[in-house]
Amino acid sequence: MPETYFTVQLPDGSQEECYSPSSVVHRFFKKNEEMSVTDFLTRSRSALTEASERVRAKYGFACSSAAAQLSEIEHFTSTQPAEGKVLILKI
Repeated sequence: MPETYFTVQLPDGSQEECYSPSSVVHRFFKKNEEMSVTDFLTRSRSALTEASERVRAKYGFACSSAAAQLSEIEHFTSTQPAEGKVLILKI
Protein backbone atom coordinates (compact mmCIF):
# COMPACT_ATOMS: atom_id res chain seq x y z
CA MET A 1 0.00 0.00 0.00
CA PRO A 2 2.43 2.68 -1.17
CA GLU A 3 1.74 6.18 0.05
CA THR A 4 1.23 8.73 -2.70
CA TYR A 5 1.69 12.48 -2.83
CA PHE A 6 -0.07 14.71 -5.32
CA THR A 7 0.21 18.42 -5.97
CA VAL A 8 -2.69 20.58 -7.06
CA GLN A 9 -3.00 24.12 -8.32
CA LEU A 10 -6.05 25.99 -7.11
CA PRO A 11 -8.03 28.60 -9.05
CA ASP A 12 -6.20 31.42 -7.25
CA GLY A 13 -2.86 30.03 -8.49
CA SER A 14 -1.72 28.67 -5.13
CA GLN A 15 -0.40 25.12 -4.92
CA GLU A 16 -1.01 22.46 -2.29
CA GLU A 17 0.76 19.15 -1.77
CA CYS A 18 -1.59 16.39 -0.65
CA TYR A 19 -1.00 12.95 0.87
CA SER A 20 -2.73 9.61 0.53
CA PRO A 21 -1.75 6.47 2.47
CA SER A 22 -2.58 4.44 -0.64
CA SER A 23 -1.92 4.65 -4.36
CA VAL A 24 -5.69 4.32 -4.89
CA VAL A 25 -5.70 8.06 -5.66
CA HIS A 26 -4.29 7.22 -9.11
CA ARG A 27 -7.78 5.95 -9.98
CA PHE A 28 -9.29 9.34 -9.10
CA PHE A 29 -6.68 11.81 -10.41
CA LYS A 30 -4.33 12.00 -13.39
CA LYS A 31 -1.41 14.36 -13.98
CA ASN A 32 -2.47 17.50 -15.92
CA GLU A 33 -6.16 16.75 -15.35
CA GLU A 34 -8.35 19.78 -14.71
CA MET A 35 -11.64 19.72 -12.81
CA SER A 36 -13.92 22.03 -10.88
CA VAL A 37 -13.29 22.63 -7.20
CA THR A 38 -16.55 20.80 -6.48
CA ASP A 39 -15.44 17.76 -8.50
CA PHE A 40 -11.99 17.81 -6.88
CA LEU A 41 -13.56 17.84 -3.43
CA THR A 42 -15.94 14.99 -4.30
CA ARG A 43 -13.14 12.88 -5.75
CA SER A 44 -10.85 13.66 -2.80
CA ARG A 45 -13.51 12.48 -0.37
CA SER A 46 -13.96 9.23 -2.29
CA ALA A 47 -10.24 8.60 -2.79
CA LEU A 48 -9.17 9.32 0.78
CA THR A 49 -12.09 7.38 2.26
CA GLU A 50 -11.15 4.38 0.14
CA ALA A 51 -7.48 4.79 1.06
CA SER A 52 -8.38 4.89 4.76
CA GLU A 53 -10.53 1.77 4.39
CA ARG A 54 -7.60 -0.05 2.78
CA VAL A 55 -5.54 0.81 5.86
CA ARG A 56 -8.40 -0.46 8.07
CA ALA A 57 -8.54 -3.74 6.15
CA LYS A 58 -4.82 -4.27 6.52
CA TYR A 59 -4.16 -2.95 10.05
CA GLY A 60 -7.56 -2.97 11.76
CA PHE A 61 -7.96 0.81 12.11
CA ALA A 62 -8.74 3.75 9.83
CA CYS A 63 -5.96 6.07 8.72
CA SER A 64 -5.98 9.33 10.68
CA SER A 65 -3.58 10.88 8.14
CA ALA A 66 -6.13 10.38 5.36
CA ALA A 67 -8.81 12.01 7.50
CA ALA A 68 -6.49 14.90 8.32
CA GLN A 69 -5.63 15.40 4.65
CA LEU A 70 -9.29 15.43 3.71
CA SER A 71 -9.92 18.05 6.38
CA GLU A 72 -7.10 20.18 4.94
CA ILE A 73 -8.52 19.81 1.41
CA GLU A 74 -11.96 20.85 2.66
CA HIS A 75 -10.38 23.87 4.34
CA PHE A 76 -8.28 25.14 1.41
CA THR A 77 -11.04 24.57 -1.15
CA SER A 78 -13.58 26.46 0.98
CA THR A 79 -12.02 29.76 -0.10
CA GLN A 80 -12.14 28.91 -3.82
CA PRO A 81 -15.04 29.40 -6.26
CA ALA A 82 -16.98 26.13 -6.65
CA GLU A 83 -16.71 26.19 -10.44
CA GLY A 84 -13.09 27.38 -10.42
CA LYS A 85 -10.60 24.93 -11.89
CA VAL A 86 -8.17 22.71 -9.98
CA LEU A 87 -5.22 21.32 -11.93
CA ILE A 88 -3.42 18.14 -10.89
CA LEU A 89 0.22 19.14 -11.33
CA LYS A 90 1.87 15.99 -10.03
CA ILE A 91 0.84 12.57 -8.85
